[in-house]
Amino acid sequence: MKIEKVALLGAGAVGAYFIWGLMDKLGENFCVVAKGARRERLQNDGLVINGKHYVFPVKEPQEAGVADLILVSCKQDALPEIIEDIKPLVGKETMVISLLNGVASEEMIGATIGMEHMLYSVMRIASVRKGNEITFAPEYTAGVFIGEKDIKEPTERLLAVEELFRDTGVRYNFMEDIIYDMWFKYASNISQNLPQAILGVGFGAYYDSEHVLTVAKNLWREVSQVANAKGIALEEEFVYFKGPNMKARFSTLQDLDAKRHTEIEMFAGEMIRMGREYGIAVPYCEYTYHLIKALEEKNDGKFEY
Repeated sequence: MKIEKVALLGAGAVGAYFIWGLMDKLGENFCVVAKGARRERLQNDGLVINGKHYVFPVKEPQEAGVADLILVSCKQDALPEIIEDIKPLVGKETMVISLLNGVASEEMIGATIGMEHMLYSVMRIASVRKGNEITFAPEYTAGVFIGEKDIKEPTERLLAVEELFRDTGVRYNFMEDIIYDMWFKYASNISQNLPQAILGVGFGAYYDSEHVLTVAKNLWREVSQVANAKGIALEEEFVYFKGPNMKARFSTLQDLDAKRHTEIEMFAGEMIRMGREYGIAVPYCEYTYHLIKALEEKNDGKFEY
């Protein structure tokens, strides 16, 4: 099995990592799939990634044709539309890697195209997006962590993905228990991405303030309780993100700074829904959800009295 043709949907802070890594290796066998004004903008402007201007093929879904590998790196609120764009790209042997945060996107995509196409992954990158410019430090980027659900050794599909990423700069990490890893990152994001976004402060607040840390610990505990109810043995003890500097502003705060809507539905919103499903109270997640939704409303100008 060999991956020769790759399609990327979502050329943002995460997608840029794969444009940067795969363009030189694949050439015309790599494309970004987009429609309408977004396609026109990407075709005309490209992206500036780590100071270098990249221009790449941008194709409509029908124009792109069947791909060996599809990388999905949009935000979850765009996923219902993106799933429709994925359909024409899928052939019998096509593999799909969802690079979204959260724990639900694989099932959302697989429900439409078939779970047999899905690989599970966690993306670990500290990237900053400002307009058309995206920056990250390749030497400090952990990369993509990939596995097959309930399979603890590399499969032929995973070996093909590893071979694709070899010598590209994209870091590939095989995970024996990818579902646990997804939930670990989910707990990390909810506990350390969201409180700092509400306060508008850097990562150091979790070290410097017992109050910020208390909120983070309680958010983690709620995620752990729901994970355990689903049969995932996520520890209840809070674990700090590894690596970020004290000034780091994660994705939710970056979105609020830029007056964009956030991924709060995928984070705390999904936790609220799962908590109700399993009869588990998640009051910290509920409070955090409503605060960030209110900050989105503030950015939208709702409170300009």
